[in-house]
Amino acid sequence: MVRRDAIFTPRAFRWVDVVIGASAVATAPALGAAGHPAAAEIPSPGDGMDVESALAAATVAVVVGAAFAMLMVVMRSLLRKATSLQSEMAAVV
Repeated sequence: MVRRDAIFTPRAFRWVDVVIGASAVATAPALGAAGHPAAAEIPSPGDGMDVESALAAATVAVVVGAAFAMLMVVMRSLLRKATSLQSEMAAVV
């Protein structure tokens, strides 16, 4: 799309929606992985990672995934505004 100078077209929204959906789908298993140690009584093996650190890592993964999805939603709205501005400028020129 960059080579064809077609970034600010309605077709670009489809790709942004795919990225948002993919990040939401990737965050869902992390949410399950964070919810399981938080709700279950899991014995800690003593030679590896503790349950608390696994819970913290899964929680960080959920926060990062959700933040990325929200950032992409904001970027989609900016793309929508830029697309409308470009179409207005094309009409003027």
